[in-house]
Amino acid sequence: MEAMPALEVRQVSKTYQERGKPGVKAVDNVSFSVAQNEVVGLLGPNGAGKTTIIKCILGLMRPDSGEISVFGQDVQPNYPRILQKMSAVLEGSRNLYWRLTVWENVRFFSGLNGISSKESHDYFEYLIRLFSLEDKQDVEVRKLSQGMKQKTSVVCALARRTPLLFLDEPTLGLDVETSLELRHILNQLATEEERTIVVSSHDMDVIQDICQRVIILSGGQVIVNDQVSHLMRLFGTRAYRISLVGSLPQGLGETLTSHFSSVSVTTNDTGVDIIINLSEPEDIYLLMDILRSFGAIIDEISHEDVDLEKVFLEVVRRGRNGHASGYSV
Repeated sequence: MEAMPALEVRQVSKTYQERGKPGVKAVDNVSFSVAQNEVVGLLGPNGAGKTTIIKCILGLMRPDSGEISVFGQDVQPNYPRILQKMSAVLEGSRNLYWRLTVWENVRFFSGLNGISSKESHDYFEYLIRLFSLEDKQDVEVRKLSQGMKQKTSVVCALARRTPLLFLDEPTLGLDVETSLELRHILNQLATEEERTIVVSSHDMDVIQDICQRVIILSGGQVIVNDQVSHLMRLFGTRAYRISLVGSLPQGLGETLTSHFSSVSVTTNDTGVDIIINLSEPEDIYLLMDILRSFGAIIDEISHEDVDLEKVFLEVVRRGRNGHASGYSV
């Protein structure tokens, strides 16, 4: 028997109304689900609807239409009891009490979920050690660095022991070393504690490191819902680097840009490098015809390495150009 999804969002829409002005549709008929124990990235450019969706799921905002369920329970009629099943660290929100110490914050926020600090004392200490906060646990949060505050916020969310966790920009303000540390910890906890985690971030390295699947929003709609590994394979086979001998023929750059997406031209000591992403496999033939017509001399052609950031930018670009799915398989 198939396990019940941890989260189901069904045809949810939300429009912001402002007196005397036309409404702004932030979310438009969005549907997706998240399986139990899955780590999913929720991505999109600014204004795509990510924060609105998260707030609707958490019951902080009521959608105009559609349904949201968490472990089979509808959010709105079961609010606020449903919050015992989910916790969140929200970017731009005060997730901690700054005049309480790290330890006091952990006890307070876990207590909101009925977690006994006496019975969970060892687990709290484990989280404190895991996030390297032992030396700061008796320090008021207001005296901590931004990185320490962020780690404390995540610890407090984890201490509530909810099966569903939302992390909105979890590495914001962290240095490279601390960001890498947090990614490792989240991977470890997702595996060891069988947490379901939804991560929203502009840091594509974070998403690529810890998420199995990404849901990409643009213009309030889902344009991609796919495994990270599949997206990387798909776009990796269509990104090419073409090295030309000599200077760039006049008009070639403009012609390539008019026919293909993500065209980048750079000059080096021996010639020109063109990095290009082909929308369809057969576009390679059109590319060769254009290069031949301009008399370009090809020195080398190779596949270009693709990371999730390049995939994301390309998917969003295609979505804005009217391709509903964001890409074609």
